[in-house]
Amino acid sequence: MTRRTPRERIARVLSGIFAFYFGVAPAARCYSFAYTVADMRQPAAQSGGTACPQPDHWNPALAGGINLVWSTSLPANPPTIITADQTPTGQLSEIQSVIAQAFGVWTGVTGTLLTPSSLGPLTQNAAAACSSSDGINTICFNQSDPAFTTGVLAFTRVTTTDLIGEQPVPNHPPSTFVGEIVDADILFNPNASEGGVVATPAALAANPQAYDLESVLIHELGHFFGFEHSAVWSAAMFPFVAAPGTFLGQRPTAQMPDAPLSDDDRTGLRVLYPSAADATHIGAISGHVIPANPLSLALQPGTTGIFAAQVVAVDGATGSVVAAVDAGWSCADPGPPQFDGSYAFSRLPVSATQTYQIYAEPFTGPEDSSDLAGTLANLCRNTTTDASWPAQFACTVPGVTVNFTARIRPPD
Repeated sequence: MTRRTPRERIARVLSGIFAFYFGVAPAARCYSFAYTVADMRQPAAQSGGTACPQPDHWNPALAGGINLVWSTSLPANPPTIITADQTPTGQLSEIQSVIAQAFGVWTGVTGTLLTPSSLGPLTQNAAAACSSSDGINTICFNQSDPAFTTGVLAFTRVTTTDLIGEQPVPNHPPSTFVGEIVDADILFNPNASEGGVVATPAALAANPQAYDLESVLIHELGHFFGFEHSAVWSAAMFPFVAAPGTFLGQRPTAQMPDAPLSDDDRTGLRVLYPSAADATHIGAISGHVIPANPLSLALQPGTTGIFAAQVVAVDGATGSVVAAVDAGWSCADPGPPQFDGSYAFSRLPVSATQTYQIYAEPFTGPEDSSDLAGTLANLCRNTTTDASWPAQFACTVPGVTVNFTARIRPPD
């Protein structure tokens, strides 16, 4: 069985913010990833024998790399993509360059197994369509979709597998782990009347009413590789689209291809695609966010900690955010998750002088509890979500706790 999720929607209005997932680590969950729970109705050889949520990601060892296609069918009347070069050949070349550079942002992070060799050649096909069941990873600029509701500029639809050894789509070998991404498509709104006009970097200065194609695409590719939204303001995965005529952060360069990313983005990528050769980013911090008065959780049976708070690791010397994780749950095989307020950082940089300050805060800011509701549901499966689900592996996601203020307790 496969699980298809319309992973993400960027709104063209600043009020549009959307849900994100969190977590990865044996004892607790971290960062803002998407998750898949295995189908525990199947034998352990297929399910892996655990109901613990598994982070969605590609298999970086995939033979031939991750296939990449973009449809050269572009809306023309009126256009929704503005380029500096308006000749047919020049326009396609300019867009292709932006797409290639955006992929290079995510494959340019040190300490990960996601490298340029993880990707197949970027090909063009005027007839290509974004289908979640063809195993072809496609970027479409001229395809309508029901997900294009009011204010949606672009979204990414990701298909993952919840069983080992299945081949749910063509053009992809049988899955090797639960949560393996087997198909991902990025769609841009083809309707210019909704304000969904984007411009390449070369054309942006002359078209300040347009959104930056590169900035939006870098964000969407984060979802393509397994991320959900981050509540860190500087992160590429922050859910607000940059204002028209602007680029969020720094442009990538040949010397620093991952320049548009924040340390939060980079840390998360190192967790999703860790490299055993990375001897720098090996730090880990874990703990719990618990209520001062346990009776405050009485209305949420089975919940023993704050669910879900954002916990942030700040560099002790510079004051910059290195990573943010979401407290709320832990899981030990065979599962299901326990909602105990756990949090865990991993893949943090370490050195003789490196220190961190940790703080926690509720989801009452740009990301609020309503943005978490839909995506957090994927942490649990039960007889409501799946008929004949085994009772010992069932759980229900509690409501998000927002009515609290944080206080750091000194060590004993």
